[in-house]
Amino acid sequence: MTLQIARLNAVVLTCASLVLAASSSVHAQADSAARPKVLVIATGGTIAGVQDAPGTLGSYRAGTLTAEQIISSVPELSRFATVEAEQFSNVPSTSITTRQWVALSKRIDQVLGERKDLAGVVVTHGTDRLEETAFFLYLTVRSDKPVVVVGSQRPATGISPDGPINLVAAVRTAAAPQAVGKGVMVVMDDRILSARESRKMYQRTGGFSTGDAGMLGAVGGDGPAFFFAPVRRHGSTSEFDLSSIDTLPRVELTYSYPGGSGHLFDPKPAGVVVATTGMTREESAVYRTLRSAGVVVVTAFPSGDNITASRYDAPPPADTARPPVTERDSIMRAERTAPREVVAQHLLPQKARILLMVALTRTRDPREIQRMFREY
Repeated sequence: MTLQIARLNAVVLTCASLVLAASSSVHAQADSAARPKVLVIATGGTIAGVQDAPGTLGSYRAGTLTAEQIISSVPELSRFATVEAEQFSNVPSTSITTRQWVALSKRIDQVLGERKDLAGVVVTHGTDRLEETAFFLYLTVRSDKPVVVVGSQRPATGISPDGPINLVAAVRTAAAPQAVGKGVMVVMDDRILSARESRKMYQRTGGFSTGDAGMLGAVGGDGPAFFFAPVRRHGSTSEFDLSSIDTLPRVELTYSYPGGSGHLFDPKPAGVVVATTGMTREESAVYRTLRSAGVVVVTAFPSGDNITASRYDAPPPADTARPPVTERDSIMRAERTAPREVVAQHLLPQKARILLMVALTRTRDPREIQRMFREY
């Protein structure tokens, strides 16, 4: 009798265990189905970096870990989203090309268009070129679903790496309904930054900022909280269509400086961005010649903080019938006959270059390009 009771108890316990396991499985599946889905597209960078001597402050190899390895090393992600991984590239961000920018933007639009179940996309990226890739995506991704670009200042095997917590914050932001329509964002150190204004200020943690523009929001214990929304065109309001484009026009970036001649471009590019607070006479003459030859010239304040009135918004200098009699008269006459330069308003020179490249895929008219610089 005792043996029979023991066997019965064993059967009951086994059945109870099976029921509990089945119940747990059902609950787990229900929880998984209830969590938003986020796709992490990995491109490489420090966030995927491994040090040659782990635990030190020495050199490291960027773009070593795969997307799957990065995600599996952060189990906390599963609390906030069902995360999928895709490997786009695995290189230091200094190796990213403009052709890859185009391919990445197309891939994001494709997957967000085809996958209605995706809440958003996170792009892991090296920080050296993160602000530039993010701004290109801001201009060209046509979906209004959240796209978040994230990186780290310390490699994955470094002392106290910042990649894992940055990735958690990025995934939580991409999964949040309130992030829809906010444009492409950069999430670093619990800060939510608009890709247009984000900039890498230094190499330590906390090194990303937006200057005078301020943060869009922050990520806290309850998830992302937004304070502001971008007011310039982006997402579904963007006019830039990459569907038939694989490459971008060549645009050069140069600085103006005392003694500068401006003689740097052979063969002529489609456009030039000049970071300047004021050009030398020699530089002005060279860029005026380039403008007359059909090259679009954009001037940008080196810090990106200046808002200068467009030359197209001001009346042209008064003309006179008399021939020029002084050097200044000759310069003013040349300025009247050459196409005007485009002014970048509150935009870093390297980002002005990106907007000019994208703008040149649609037009070479400086007046129309000036409109784009006002609106984007």
